[in-house]
Amino acid sequence: MTLLPLLNNHRIGLCSLLCAVFLSGFSPAVWAMAGGVERLNLTATTVGYIAVGLFIFAYLLVMAEESLNLRKSKPVLVAAGIIWGMIGFVYVQQGMPEVAEAAFKHNLLEYCELLLFLLVAMTYINAMEERDLFDAIRGWLVGRGFSLRTVFWITGFMAFFISPVADNLTTALLMCAVVMKVGAGQPKFITLSCISIVIAANAGGAFSPFGDITTLMVWQKGLVPFGDFFRLFIPALVNFALPAAIMSLFIPHFIPAPEKARVYTKPGAKRIVALFLLTIASAVCVHSFLGMPPVLGMMTGLGFLQFFGYYLRLTFDRTLVRERNKALLRKDEARLEQLGSIVPFDVFSRISRAEWDTLLFFYGVVLCVGGLGFMGYLSVMSTALYSHWDATYANVAIGLLSSVVDNIPVMFAVLTMEPDMALGQWLLVTLTAGVGGSLLSIGSAAGVALMGQARGIYTFGAHLRWTPVIALGYGASILVHLWLNAATF
Repeated sequence: MTLLPLLNNHRIGLCSLLCAVFLSGFSPAVWAMAGGVERLNLTATTVGYIAVGLFIFAYLLVMAEESLNLRKSKPVLVAAGIIWGMIGFVYVQQGMPEVAEAAFKHNLLEYCELLLFLLVAMTYINAMEERDLFDAIRGWLVGRGFSLRTVFWITGFMAFFISPVADNLTTALLMCAVVMKVGAGQPKFITLSCISIVIAANAGGAFSPFGDITTLMVWQKGLVPFGDFFRLFIPALVNFALPAAIMSLFIPHFIPAPEKARVYTKPGAKRIVALFLLTIASAVCVHSFLGMPPVLGMMTGLGFLQFFGYYLRLTFDRTLVRERNKALLRKDEARLEQLGSIVPFDVFSRISRAEWDTLLFFYGVVLCVGGLGFMGYLSVMSTALYSHWDATYANVAIGLLSSVVDNIPVMFAVLTMEPDMALGQWLLVTLTAGVGGSLLSIGSAAGVALMGQARGIYTFGAHLRWTPVIALGYGASILVHLWLNAATF
């Protein structure tokens, strides 16, 4: 295709001219086969180069989110639209529009399954927060009179064990709130505790299908069975415990004054936790025994929560009177004050509080990476990493890459490549992609969030000073996995 005939057409529009420029480097003689469907290889074309450049530029804007005050979803949404728009134009010109349409729908379906899954999980977490469950946990820790070193270990282990059920971002924010409350006036303690919490939250999320988006993606892809994720428990524990043990030696010897005020949960908090566990069990059973996507069980669980919200509204007045009478008998002024602010539970208000910027960012990433993969770039990357390198070295490198680039696009790229690897290697890349983000504060959502929550105390530079210690845990966790799970390689 050349530009001359197009320029001679007086009715040509600007859009057509630009598209012609894009296509000027495209050679229709290059083809590739994927899943039995013949498709174009655009890796060495102008369209492909523009798509890669656009994705890199969009991701640079994402990395500069804090300084630009620009939501991270905006650049990747635009990039995804332009990339797939260029793909669609190329395939229309070659008389293959249905191929591009099918590819786009495939990527969209993958995103929709994950979107609904995450939306239910976020709704349950927000419901627990609305019922003051997390405030009660924080109040219990603050009121026990623990030393700073004890709080350091408690918050670390709680982050490690809560993040497999909740997401690592929510867990990290909760534990950071405890640390900020207990360690007021102790910046060194706050810094070290925040680093430990980030490591623990990322490590805890690595051995559970629900602990992180990347593990959820691997599980939903069917590459690792549900029970086999727990083979990563000890390697993940080593990843957290080794650097935490070294950092704990630098925690000041100080016991803060305990607080006497008790924090109560609102009616129904414990039952919402039980419903959340039932929802997770439903997702596991639906996937393991019925062969259906886990999102079916999660959406059913959202129905459970809606019915329970309906019950809470029906019994609101009666429950409020009962709890107020109990508080009057105990002469508990704090409980009476809390009961005065309770409003009927509304599940849709909890849905609206989901982290929509993260969910839309995830859409942009999935569609951008899917588009680049459809052009042929992931096949090139797969060949470079998994054909020229040993799979173990490639998977370790994936973890190092996730300390700079968000682990979501990194893992989605690996899943789209789908290299031929044994179970042990899929577990390894799940581990490294999950815990590799702990090496730098910008390597995970938990680290970025805590830099905002503990602004001026926990910083990029403060985290970087402890990166060699964190790297010890990273290397040790890999070695432990290679040793313990040798039979899966």
